[in-house]
Parts: sequence; C-alpha cells; structure tokens
Amino acid sequence: MSEKAHVGDMLVSSGIINEDQRAKALRLSQESRVSFGDALLKLGFCDEDSIAIAYSKLLGLPYASRENRILKVERSQNLDKLISEDYAREHLILPLFLDDKILAIAMVDPDNIMLRDNLRIMTGCEIQPFVTTKTQIIKVIDDFYQAGGTKLIEQTINKDAAAAAAAPQVLDEVGAAAAERIDLDQSRAAIGDDQVVNFVNAVLKQAVAERCSDIHLENYDERVILRFRIDGILYERMSPPQKAFMAIVSRIKILSSLDIAERRLPQDGQFSLKVQNRPIDVRVSICPTVYGEKVVMRLLDKAAVDLNIDKLGFDARQKQDFLAASQMPHGLIFLTGPTGSGKTTTLYSVLNTIRTPALNFMTIEDPVEIKVEGLNQVQVRANIGLTFAAALRSFLRQDPDVILVGEVRDQETAQTCLRAALTGHLVLSTLHTNDALSSVVRLIDLGIEPFLLSSSLLLTAAQRLVRVLCPACKVPYKPSPQELEVCFKESLLPNPPNPQSVTFYKKRGCEKCIRTGYIGRRALYEVYRINEQMREVIYKYGGDLSRLKAIAAQSGMWNMRASGWRKVLEGTTTTEEVLGSTTLE
Repeated sequence: MSEKAHVGDMLVSSGIINEDQRAKALRLSQESRVSFGDALLKLGFCDEDSIAIAYSKLLGLPYASRENRILKVERSQNLDKLISEDYAREHLILPLFLDDKILAIAMVDPDNIMLRDNLRIMTGCEIQPFVTTKTQIIKVIDDFYQAGGTKLIEQTINKDAAAAAAAPQVLDEVGAAAAERIDLDQSRAAIGDDQVVNFVNAVLKQAVAERCSDIHLENYDERVILRFRIDGILYERMSPPQKAFMAIVSRIKILSSLDIAERRLPQDGQFSLKVQNRPIDVRVSICPTVYGEKVVMRLLDKAAVDLNIDKLGFDARQKQDFLAASQMPHGLIFLTGPTGSGKTTTLYSVLNTIRTPALNFMTIEDPVEIKVEGLNQVQVRANIGLTFAAALRSFLRQDPDVILVGEVRDQETAQTCLRAALTGHLVLSTLHTNDALSSVVRLIDLGIEPFLLSSSLLLTAAQRLVRVLCPACKVPYKPSPQELEVCFKESLLPNPPNPQSVTFYKKRGCEKCIRTGYIGRRALYEVYRINEQMREVIYKYGGDLSRLKAIAAQSGMWNMRASGWRKVLEGTTTTEEVLGSTTLE
C-alpha cells in the first residue's frame, strides 16, 4: 500500500475525510501529479494542520506549530549561520534549536531522505525533523530572518550592481566594460563571505561522502543547477541561489589559483583538500557559456584508488592474457575505451603487478592522475613543447624497460611508440576506438605500416564501466525464458549453466547506496592477445576486422557483450547496465 493511502487511512479513521473524498483526492493526485496532501487542499476536503498532524503520526515525528510553541527558533544559537535564508525558503525548512550536535529542523516534507542527508552533511549535525505546514513555516521564516538572519549574497550587492542589472540589454563597449567591472567587484567582495565559503566546503564534503567523481555547477536563465556524477550517472542536488553563482565560481577560482577576472576564456586548475583525513585531489575546468561560466570539478580520492588487478573485473582468461603480454620484454599493448572508462586505473594496476626494482618504468601522461612510487612519471606541458612525442624521444635516452604513454593522439606519437617497441621496450598506451580490434585499423590510419604493426603488437583490449549492484538491497528474480536464451547465446559460454539454477538481480535502493541501487563500478573487458593467425591477417589484409574477430572467436576469446552477460550471471550487475553499455556484434 502506498504512503498516500496510509495518510488517507489515518485521515479517514480520524473522521476528517470520508472514503469517497479519499478516492477523489487519490485520483486527482495521480492525474495532476501533485502530492496527496495538495490534492486534499485543492479539493477543500481538509486543512493543512490536519494533514501535517496525520503525517506526524504516520512517521512517528513531532508536530511543530506556532500554537503549540514548538515552531519557534532559539535565536541565541545563531542558527541562521548554519542554514541561510535562501536555502530555508527554497526547501521550506527552519532550524529550531541545537542540542549536543543534534539539530532540530521543522520541515514540510520530513520524509525527504536526500534533503535530510544534505542538511546533515552541510551542518555537521544529526538531523531531528519536525513536521509542520507550508503556511506556518513561511511566516516563521519571515519573522526569524528579518529579525536576526543573514542572506547569502545580498550583503555584497550594492546599489551600482542593482542599477547594472536593471540596465538595457544592449550596451556599447563602454557600457559593457562598466558592467563587467561591476560584476567583478561583486565577485571580489563576495569571495570572503562566510556563507559562500561554507557552501563550497559543504558541496565538496557532500560529494566525497556520496562517492561523487564529478561536480557540475551550471548557470541558466532562471536558476543554477548543481549535479553530482555518482557511478557514471548525473544526479541533481540542492542548488544555491542564482545571485550567489558568481561568488561561488570566484571562490572556486581562488582555490584553483585561476584568474577571477577572466570570464571569456576556458580555464583549468586544481587544488587539494582533506576530508576526514582522506586526501582528495580536485581538477577544475571552467568553460564560458551563454549564461555565464560552467564549472566542472573532478574528484580523485587517493585513498579509494586500489591498484589491485584482481578487483578490476577481468575474467581468469583475460587476466592471464593481459599479464602474459605485459611480461614480454618488448612490444605494444593498447587499451581502448571512452574518456572516464577507467583505462588509466587498469594500466596502472598492470604496472603495479609487474613492477620490480630490476626494471625502469617511465610514464608520460596528461594529466598524471595517480602517483605511484617506483614509476618515473612525467606530466605533459604542451605550452613549453613537452608533448607525448617529445617526452618519448627523451625516454629512449633514459634506458627504460617499460613505457606508459597516456594516449596516442597523432601520427608522431604512434610512430615513436612503434620505434620504442621495435628497439626492445614494452610500450603500453591508450586509444579512442569503439572496440579493441578497431585499434589495429586506427593505428594503420595514423600511418603505421601493417608489416611493422603485425610484428610488434602483443595485445589489444577495450573496456567499459557498468554499475555494481548494492549487495545490501539487490533483489533476486528468475529471468524469463527469452531473457535466458539471449543471455546464453550472447555470453559465448562453452558450458552454460542449468537454466533452473540461474538467478538474476535487479536494483532497489537503500541508505547504504544513497537510494540508487548501485555501489561503485566494475569494468567489462574484451581482451585479444595477438596470435600468429592475427599477425598474418594484419600483415596481408591491413587489419580486416571481420577476419580478426573470426580468429579471436575460434581461439576462445570473447567480446564485451559476452563479458557483460557473465557479470549478470555472477550477480554483479543488471541486464539494463549491460545492454546500455555494450553493443551486439
């Protein structure tokens, strides 16, 4: 039974509404996509207080109103410093009192778990919700913040800025420059504002707590959007007021050592912080858009990086082939996949496995994301001529045994990698292609002669990331015969399991996985170790994909879709994740 029906039952049992009224309210709620309480109010069947009291009984939470004198803020505790007026108005919440790190908050929607989690992270306190009504909380917010509260940015906005905002849209050069100066002055004045600093800190802490990999902050015509990328998917979070946007961007620029006066060109920077004694590296990218600047912050949690090849997602055969190729004294290994698919982590895990003091390891990357002792890592600096190709030429005079090249982007880098492989070095690198064997075609397109490639290429692989089901809440189910038929056909298993013993899983969502149903991601791989038949095809036919794939299948190697179905059979992920991340060949 739905929560709406529970509240309706409580109101019916209390004699506040009857069965017919409950049915009409439920129907209106479903048709108009409004809450059950709003439907009751719109139909005039009961008042706000009755609905709030019913919710408080249903949820087992205290009811706060001005009449029972609970909806009253403890002014001496400076609670306006914990929660700004804009945030309180936007989410219809009000801090009541603070007692031993427990913050009592009146809420119109106390069952909003995400809002409560955000408040806990922002304030650093455990949240004790109280149920109240929209009308009552708005009046108390007016009284509290007008008397002793503060606003997020209005302290920094002066009359000149207001005049600039009201000015005509079409400006001449002098007018545009003046408006630019006013905006910049506002930004500089707001940088030190405690509310802005607290907001940026709270966003970073919340992002780390939610296992976020990227923070997106975007300004639009009417509002600001804050989104977190968690396990590869963007989720919208509580956004700041639009008038705070410029000050927040300026604060991020200051942290990243960027120019706060430059708003016309893209800028890149970085900074580091510690959250609960965990070192976090933050890479910042700022790009100008028609509505202002878009900020993307990529978070790298050094403590979360585990360079253990057994935890990546390789099947036994794939791991064996990859390690066998990486232990060869010379040759080329290429890993392909889109940006953010975990290629760097895979290659570093391989290097970490074969690392030994007897070998000289050198890497050239843009940027260096993971710092590992025992590897000589070089950062690309194109502005001074330190490119991938230039660094590689230098490496060959450093007596390397193993070379990692972050990415092959051009002909010069590809040819330098090939020369290094042909002169007794093991070279690992990445490419952007749709699948593993397409890297052969890509390298030939970059000017590598087929006869040289056939003699130097050891292995080519590709990877994609799929989300891992939360072990605490995943739900088992028996797949349909049609689903099993597709699974057994596309998994390319030589000995499929008994259909009666197969169990699939789907997501549900709980507190542990932040209601997403997933925790973390695992890689799907296709790994092709180049054998003599493949070398002959590359040499004679310049990398005919259909021939290469046929030989790989005959040799017992399998594609990425097959790897995905095997993860489904293991109970690691869902069919939706596999079908959305892979293509059928």
